[in-house]
Amino acid sequence: MANESRQRTGLIIVIAAIAATGGLLFGFDTGVISGAKQFFRELWDLSDKQVEWITTAGLIGAIAGAAFSGRVTDAIGRRLVILGAAVIFGIGAVWTGAAGSPASLFAGRLFLGIAIGISSYTVPLYIAELSPSKHRGALVSSFQLLITIGILVSYLSDKGFVVEDGKVGVLSQMLINMDFDINFYNCWRPMFYVGVIPALILLIGMLFLPETPRFLISKGKEQKGRKILQRIEEPELVEPTIKKMKADLEASRKNNVGVKDLLRPWLRNSLIIGIGIMFVQQFVGINTVIYYSPEIFEKAGFGSVDDQLSATVIVGLVNVFFTIVSMFIIDKVGRRKLYFFGLTGITISLIALALGFAFMDTLGDSMKVLTVIFILVYILFFAISLGPLGWLIISEVYPLHVRGTGSSIGALSNWTFNAIVTFTFLSLIRLMGPSGAFGLYAAIGVLGLIWGARFIPETKGVSLEAIEDHWRAGKKPNELKV
Repeated sequence: MANESRQRTGLIIVIAAIAATGGLLFGFDTGVISGAKQFFRELWDLSDKQVEWITTAGLIGAIAGAAFSGRVTDAIGRRLVILGAAVIFGIGAVWTGAAGSPASLFAGRLFLGIAIGISSYTVPLYIAELSPSKHRGALVSSFQLLITIGILVSYLSDKGFVVEDGKVGVLSQMLINMDFDINFYNCWRPMFYVGVIPALILLIGMLFLPETPRFLISKGKEQKGRKILQRIEEPELVEPTIKKMKADLEASRKNNVGVKDLLRPWLRNSLIIGIGIMFVQQFVGINTVIYYSPEIFEKAGFGSVDDQLSATVIVGLVNVFFTIVSMFIIDKVGRRKLYFFGLTGITISLIALALGFAFMDTLGDSMKVLTVIFILVYILFFAISLGPLGWLIISEVYPLHVRGTGSSIGALSNWTFNAIVTFTFLSLIRLMGPSGAFGLYAAIGVLGLIWGARFIPETKGVSLEAIEDHWRAGKKPNELKV
């Protein structure tokens, strides 16, 4: 019996690890632009606005991917959609690395962004539907962990390929030793090419993974769904789970539900939570740090691109470490407590950054150290709270019959807010200075605390079916508990 339980746990971990590679790709393509843009900017003599457009292109593509992926995923399945995303990732990595003009790079980033938008909600959804409720938080959070690892890998890759003022990164040196012509103006190309490797890992790995039982049963393939469920769920829970799934599906067919169902009174809170948590997650400025760390460190006094990327790598390491910490505590501490603890720390860190830049002339060289410290503290609190909570909560709060569509709306909201913040950051700094920009994000953090008091639910240890029953009963989000 104990051996069977270990086998089930092992299988679930393998499934989550392979599927979460989609998060690694997501993270890699999010972070790689951070170091690469310094070089193609010089190559093509681009303005701030042109850099913002190229940086934001991936997010525009992600919006498109998130917009249509809900219905596609509900139609053809979670597994096939993830396989398709892996192919797009691979093609996009080659396209961006080979881009011969700013327009071509913009188009390549736009295309690649489609895969980011698709995977950003399909992978957490896939993992959530294959995870027992007692481990669901940690397993879905593995997606966020792989995002942070992907960001760190992209930072290390960027630093490894740097060629600047006589400094040659270790990866560029390897290519030079192999007779490749790598210089200041083209060292950004292999930074993008590296993305092909994780794309292949995801593609090959997903070929061996199953579809989710929930999707199979929704398509009338009950026996296939039962066989998979028997391999991942406790034996005594298999039949009750199938019975509940079938009842939910029958209810949705009778009521002819769809997108409009999300606007019904009993589901309105789910929609508000799904959109609201993504608003808070993005408008506290997380991706200004991910995309524009080198520019922030430059404003703080770091001179060379290599020094800026060195500081950025430290940010990536802290991000990974505390995302791992979150995986161990998210199913113990709970979603709601982590939200308030993390967002409070984020807000205080942003206030500290705003004050630091406001008194930069007085602080002098110490501003370099303080900026790194404040950003690391900011990343710490984000990594243990809003980072994993955003994707986890949108995979939990929607009923089965609209989960694909609801999660798609959550992902669409994430990428829309992300694009707005990313596209306006450099302009915001020119208008308000770094102090004003970080002060604005801090104010949004305060609003997020007020909003969360009413709308953030505690879904720790609560089955997906019980969450649905809570909404049907017309209860408030902050009343949800085991």
